[in-house]
Amino acid sequence: MKRTVYNDEHEAFRDTIRTFIAKEITPHYADWESANRVPRELFTKLGDLGATGFGIPEEFGGAGDASFKFQAIMQEEAARAAVGFGHYTVSIGIVLPYLLRLADEVQKKRWLPGVASGETMLCIAMTEPGTGSDLAGIKTTAKLSEDSTHYVLNGAKTFITGAVNSELCVVVARTSAPTADDRRFGLSLLVVPTDSPGFEYGRKLEKLGLRASDTSELSFADVVVPVENLLGEQDRGFSYLGQNLPRERLSIGVGGVSSAAAAVRFAKDYVTERKVFGKPVASFQNTKFVLAECATDVEAAQVLVDRGLELDDFGELTAADAARIKLFCTEVAARVIDKCLQLHGGYGYMLEYPIARLYADTRVSRIYGGTSEVMKTIIAKDMGL
Repeated sequence: MKRTVYNDEHEAFRDTIRTFIAKEITPHYADWESANRVPRELFTKLGDLGATGFGIPEEFGGAGDASFKFQAIMQEEAARAAVGFGHYTVSIGIVLPYLLRLADEVQKKRWLPGVASGETMLCIAMTEPGTGSDLAGIKTTAKLSEDSTHYVLNGAKTFITGAVNSELCVVVARTSAPTADDRRFGLSLLVVPTDSPGFEYGRKLEKLGLRASDTSELSFADVVVPVENLLGEQDRGFSYLGQNLPRERLSIGVGGVSSAAAAVRFAKDYVTERKVFGKPVASFQNTKFVLAECATDVEAAQVLVDRGLELDDFGELTAADAARIKLFCTEVAARVIDKCLQLHGGYGYMLEYPIARLYADTRVSRIYGGTSEVMKTIIAKDMGL
């Protein structure tokens, strides 16, 4: 189906990103996967393109109130090439909105110009060993000093994406004890420079997929954080954490449908060239039927995502809308990519073929940003169940 969600400006940006990927990423991506991280300079190059300044006011060096569609295009083009931008989406798509929404003017002047240029990348540290999705169980503490000039941060985090390549980390820590009727009270957001004394990197975690994006453990040993680095109000951190979830889940949906579309293209190319019993694999009825099913699934998911992109532009994307998009698109991606890998036969299991990378990278999409089961709970609640 013809897509109408993008205009000429969007498509010109797409051409720029596609060219950038072909020149700066694809030739080196296998090495980056082996290193389990992209080079830090990738982000300054993206900054030169203006791709790290979406949403940042022009006075701080950004692109202003840009549509999320530009970030969606970056995801689509990365999936098309079966590569990634490291933790770009985490920094610009997930963490930056917290700064834009919660930082005061002084904080914005300190942090946003560096983010806009790509010189400052962001990560967020929520998950802890033993807590998982139960953020109310966070044990990392940030105690206010007697003179109220700084917090002293102690604790540990795990599954932290992009910390090695970040200059600032938004840490979720407990600044007050929970109340009897609200376990979520007492959490705060602190912006912590990653070169702070006592800010330590733990194990580099080996993942099934997304291997060019670093994931690690963090620990904090008496890290001194100035009170000026408190983001928003003290003890209200939990309420802030849910504010960006609809767009985060829309982003995951974009990634899902884009990966599924890429898988169909890779499979179509492969079965057209590959011959079995003297005939192209594409000539068999089963191949045609499988690809027809996959293409139809992708079209349905694409329509859902495109509607979500429009709603986001209008400021009308609800939590339930985003949950439906994430649930459907990630489940479609799982089915489609699996079928397309099967059409590759044994070669589909080899990492030299992009379908194998898509298969491994996509699995986590049904887990992070809220599991499929959590999405179903949100949707059912929206139905009044």
